[in-house]
This record gives sequence, C-alpha cells and structure tokens, in this order.
Amino acid sequence: MSTATTHLPIRVPSVGESITSGVLGSWKKKNGDTVASGEALFEIETDKVTSEVFAEADGTLEILVPEGTEVKVGQTVGNLHPGKAPARKTTPPEPPKKQQDKAPATKTPARETAPAPVATLVHTEADTAVVSHDSSRSGRETRKKMSPLRRKIADRLVSAQQTAAILTTFNEADLSNLITLRTEVQPTFQAQHGVKLGFMSFFLQAAVHALKTVPALNARIEGDEIVSQHYFDIGVAVGTDRGLVVPVLRDCDQLDLAGLEKALAAVATRAREGKLSLPDLLGGVFTISNGGVYGSVLSTPILNPPQSAILGLHAIQQRPIAIGDQVEIRPMMNLALSYDHRLIDGKEAVTFLIAIKKFVENPALALLNLNPTS
Repeated sequence: MSTATTHLPIRVPSVGESITSGVLGSWKKKNGDTVASGEALFEIETDKVTSEVFAEADGTLEILVPEGTEVKVGQTVGNLHPGKAPARKTTPPEPPKKQQDKAPATKTPARETAPAPVATLVHTEADTAVVSHDSSRSGRETRKKMSPLRRKIADRLVSAQQTAAILTTFNEADLSNLITLRTEVQPTFQAQHGVKLGFMSFFLQAAVHALKTVPALNARIEGDEIVSQHYFDIGVAVGTDRGLVVPVLRDCDQLDLAGLEKALAAVATRAREGKLSLPDLLGGVFTISNGGVYGSVLSTPILNPPQSAILGLHAIQQRPIAIGDQVEIRPMMNLALSYDHRLIDGKEAVTFLIAIKKFVENPALALLNLNPTS
C-alpha cells in the first residue's frame, strides 16, 4: 500500500486590497534547499511596495516559478516538501551532430563588411514598435524590464506634472543655532533615548508648526471638492536600491524630538530592507524630501499626489551672509517648497516657507514647545 507524498503549496499572498498582481522579485533560497518555518522564501514586488514571503513550515523547497515572472495574488509559485528534496527534472543530452561535408570555399572580395542591423519587435501597452539594434554594439548595452515600483514612480511623477499646477518658492535658513544646539545636547540625548538627534526631526516639527500656521497647505483636491485635513501624518522620502519610497510618520504633532527620531529610524530601516507594508505608505498630508544628503544644492521637488505641497531640503553650505552691517560665514541651507497653485496662493506658500525658516533658525523654542513669532 503506497502513501501519496504531501506538500504545502507556496502561494502569493495578498499585500493590499487594491493589489491583484506583482512580480516575483527574487528567491531567497535555491531549488532543493531545506528551509525552516519563518525563513524568507521570496520577494513579491508590486507597484506600491516590496514584501517578503516567509515559510509556513519546515521542508524542502521546490521552485515552480522563476524570478522576474508576473504573478497573481493566490498563485502557487512553489511547494514545501517534507523530508528529502523532490527529484529534479533533467533534460537528456542531445545526440552528437553528424559532421557535414564542408562546402567548397568561394572567393570573395577582400573587404570587411559590417554586420547588418537586426530589427526587433518591441511590444508596449499601446502599440508595437520596431527598434533597430546594431549587433556590433553587443555587450555595450543591457535591457531589463522596469520594476513595478519604478513604473509606479514614473506614472505618479508624470501624473503630478500633468494634473497639478506646480509652482516652487525658495528661501534659505541659517542653521548656526540648530547645529550648535544639536552638538551640545547630542551626548545626553543619545544616552537617554538610544537614538541620535538629527536634523530631520526639527524639520518635521517645523512642518507641523507651519501646517498649523497656514492650514491651506494641509488640504487636498478631490474632484471639485477641497478636503481639509486636521491631522499631521507626514511622509519622509527615503532612497533605496529599488527606488524612492515615502513612508509616512503618523501624528507627528504628538511626538517629541525623540519620538520622531525613533519613528524615522524604524521606517528608514524597513524601507531599505524592503519590509515596508502598504499602510506605511498611505495617508500622508505633506512630504519632506532631503536631497541634501546626496549633495543637492537646489532643486524643485515634485508633488507626492494627492498631497498639495512638498518641502525640499538641500546641502548645508558655508556661505557669506550679511548680518547687520557685517558679513559673516554661516552654515546655510536652501529650502524649496513646491505646491499646487490650484489650491494654494503664492502668499500662503511664502508664509509657510518663512514659518519653516524661523522655526529651524530658533531650535531652542522647539525644545520648549514654543512657536517662533519673529
């Protein structure tokens, strides 16, 4: 009496209500490897987030779907077998080819001829195009499909440019006081809270203060309605190997500097490890993007729809600044606020950015929970 071999199907899980498919990004184990319950098996990449899928039991992995394949939620992509690895399918070797008689040599003119270009059909969602490839350039170019995340980033950026009336206003902030304060309190802060005090937590508090000062920026357009938001969930752009993601920090108005730094560290780590969940990316009212960490001096950030404004931070530079009747060298940062001019007037945008500037130039007030007024 024989017993049928049992196995546990490995299926693509649901990663969000609006997500029905994704790309099997990479297998963490090889076919035939032994895995333990809770170990990561593969990554599923969607247009919103990349998630890891873990083994539900101990067993031997059988891979059914290769990396880079478009898969549906619920689709079986592999099996977990108890005990030994399943027998692998092998392809019999091809029989040796018979040697053919060589054709008589034909004399040709003594000149080199370039290889003819090869025409390839490229299928897109809208049409089919013919692209000419020069075989002499072989090895000098590589092609690969855009990841779902990169496609989503591209779509959102183009949509933002086409939908909103984006305008950018600029200012600069003297960070002398902020740098001095941060240096003085850093050892005590780190000892008490277990995290370093960075600049971003001050800018997050500044953003909350500015949003309260100019509520028009804490709103969004939906159809022919203006939706005013009375909470302060702020997104922080994080660069990863897969592209730019914007995890959202919840209720920033209820967090002190230590709470903001801990929240920042947690989401940044999950973002770089590809472990963000869909809720981490939804519901923000405003975004801060710090291009200064890459050396950017000035830029015009693009809106993160459906938000109506985004603050761009830039590299801190020592520059000569007029202080009264004297010229001094100060650590200066350029600030850029891009906003949807359909909803926000120029006066409101300038007032908002000045509120940011005054807040970070008077950081001691943040520690005392006071608002700068001049």
